Amino acid sequence: MVDLILSILCSSIIFVVFKLYAVHKVQTLHAIIVNYITACLVGLFLYDGSVSLHEIPAKSWFPVTLLMGMLFILIFNLMARTSQELGVSVASVATKMSLVIPVILGLALYGEHLGGIKVLGVILALAAVFFSSVKDSPKSISRTALWLPGLVFLGSGIIDASIKYLQEYHVQSTEFSLLSSTIFAAAATSGLIFVLLRKGRRKLKFNHRNVLGGIALGVPNFFSIFFLLRALENDFLNSASVFTINNVAIVMLTTLLGIALFREKISLKNWSGIALAVFSIILIALF
Repeated sequence: MVDLILSILCSSIIFVVFKLYAVHKVQTLHAIIVNYITACLVGLFLYDGSVSLHEIPAKSWFPVTLLMGMLFILIFNLMARTSQELGVSVASVATKMSLVIPVILGLALYGEHLGGIKVLGVILALAAVFFSSVKDSPKSISRTALWLPGLVFLGSGIIDASIKYLQEYHVQSTEFSLLSSTIFAAAATSGLIFVLLRKGRRKLKFNHRNVLGGIALGVPNFFSIFFLLRALENDFLNSASVFTINNVAIVMLTTLLGIALFREKISLKNWSGIALAVFSIILIALF
């Protein structure tokens, strides 16, 4: 459970950093590239074994990491834009409602089982995610509010499902740091290629704000994945329960952080969502 709690804390910090990018005029894409470079270096630093670059492409998990790297750079940009335009809690709900994708795949592909009480917990978790983040303002039903969170939802679900797939079939716990570093390296490379190929845009500049913003994001980003992989290894909770608790707790925490740090408005529906989140976590974790 400690690994799961640490993953939740690190993931929540990511949304706060995204919000601060707009406040401090950090160029999101450039900072995200620095973030992935930072996360890659953190993973290599923590890896106990020897690192041989020519051996990594031979790993069974390598092709999946390339696809995940490209998806990471896309989804992180969409998450950042959602946080800045619609609020931290909206970005959080779009990301974390995606828990339905790995939960369904866990039941269908890995033979996992959820008892009646845990099924109720998952249903309440989805309701908690929605109510804790729903907005009463007209902006919440704009066209942007539809396609931005929708893409974040789909991409985040695919990423979570891919993490479980790699953990289940392709990677040992001793290689978690190396796997994470490879994913982040692929994401950084994808981001650099994207920036260099853009035409008619400003040139690539890594000023001090972009670099510091990227480092501030890269460290919690690495550990959010690293601790999630470790949490999936536990014998107490199956992956469906882990993803549900992880995502709902992040929504609850980021909603509270949005209120405390950025004075985001919260309604009675939001408070009811937070209460449901706590209740759903108790049902899933204890039963």
